[in-house]
Amino acid sequence: MSCNMSTPATWLFVPRVCHTLHNSVRGNSMLFKHVYLTHFDKPARTNVNWEQNLKDLVRLQAVCHQPDIQTKRSELAFVYDTVTEALRNACVDGERATSSTTHFYSRNAALLSRLFSTYDNQYAFLERSFLYERARAELPHAGTFSSPPKKEHQMSAKLHCLYGVPMLYAQRSPHETRQGKMSPFACSKVYDIRQYTPLTRWGPFMDDGSVSVDWEKVEAILTSGKPLLLVSGLAVISPLPLDEEEVVDLNPLDLQDPYGVTGTWLRVVCFLDYTDFFDFNFSAEQALPANIPRRAIEYGEATRLILMRITIDRIDPPGPEDGQDLPVVHFKGVSRSLDDSWDENANSDLTGEINAKVGETGTVRLTPEGEVRWTTFSIFNGQERWRSESIQLGGAKSAKGVLGNWFDKDFDPRGPTGPTAFWKISERSSGHTENQRNLLYPGGVFTDNPNYDPDYESADDLDAGSEDGSDDDDDEEEDDEVNIEIELLVGGGVQIADAQSAL
Repeated sequence: MSCNMSTPATWLFVPRVCHTLHNSVRGNSMLFKHVYLTHFDKPARTNVNWEQNLKDLVRLQAVCHQPDIQTKRSELAFVYDTVTEALRNACVDGERATSSTTHFYSRNAALLSRLFSTYDNQYAFLERSFLYERARAELPHAGTFSSPPKKEHQMSAKLHCLYGVPMLYAQRSPHETRQGKMSPFACSKVYDIRQYTPLTRWGPFMDDGSVSVDWEKVEAILTSGKPLLLVSGLAVISPLPLDEEEVVDLNPLDLQDPYGVTGTWLRVVCFLDYTDFFDFNFSAEQALPANIPRRAIEYGEATRLILMRITIDRIDPPGPEDGQDLPVVHFKGVSRSLDDSWDENANSDLTGEINAKVGETGTVRLTPEGEVRWTTFSIFNGQERWRSESIQLGGAKSAKGVLGNWFDKDFDPRGPTGPTAFWKISERSSGHTENQRNLLYPGGVFTDNPNYDPDYESADDLDAGSEDGSDDDDDEEEDDEVNIEIELLVGGGVQIADAQSAL
């Protein structure tokens, strides 16, 4: 029998045929390695338990094909561990997924994508957080936040985030109704200023000072509406590769950068009218204990689309409070709003950090648990004004996006604050045109925008732009703006990829 012609599951039954085969297969690491690499990605690391990994992936498929949902639900911890390990072992180089993308095809990710594409598996594993239990009224009437959050809630939320496509309804039915929408519950968490404390760094972290990711906060951003609704469930923006004949002047620091910072990024910033924000957080009826969730809300959110062009400033070794596997990367750049160039908050200079400590400016790093943390500071007239803390889904160089929160750089307890997300859309950080002042995007110099101001003078340093303000437009007008900008991006050459799962 040739293992090249067999499925992984077949080989797990071989030891049961006879004692001879049992003794030949048991503990045969080289055999399990060969079978594993025939069907799955070659891990970048060397310390891999080939037999256990193969058995776990076979069992994962059996669990996901189990018809009884309650049986599936009891396997959440196993599914979480196996998916996490499979993604750690996923392909990091090789052939591109398609000719028009820069990310690599992964057999591990393709398998997970198939397994979690069904509603039963999504319900059993991806919709188990406090957020979904609350939306489905599965909690007591006075359901409270757990401190610390329950492990099963966090595991489910992380799996959902790694899947990358938000589950926008609490229940699936042929007629999904307004009452079943997740966004009111997600917005209730995202805009609840009690979530933002010095211990959480005002970002999507646990309220214990550890800088450990609170995946239920990240999940709330994922499902809150406009940050991901622009592309999720519909499409995911993927980076465009450089033309084969194009010559790019690489900064020597780029060769040392493990995060893939340099390039052009599309950013989404959302916020409430401050009157709504204040009413939600500070009215008499909102004087609730910290462990009681605020009411679900459907205020109209304003949205800004921003292009960021960033480059590396310097690279330092990790500090004692950082993850030690990767260095600290400092970056700088410029940002430009796609829709409100007349707004003084919409264009800015930017300095930032992937994983910086609170209070620092212009630096970057990993969290102690190994997640990629982005911190950006928006600078206006030479002064820092806004800050954001975000987590990159899937780790360094992942195309799934960076999700987090923006807020006043001085941590104003009155706010405002809101969700933000950004994706890399091009490896280019600058263009080879005569006008180097203009922010470039994959289709060329950004001049097709009717709001483009050719007299705008950008500085040498920069960030993510408008992270505040009010908007008098109603939801329909906002949606029209979003549709126009998406069409503009597509027309300009930004690839819109099929949004199968991001796993």
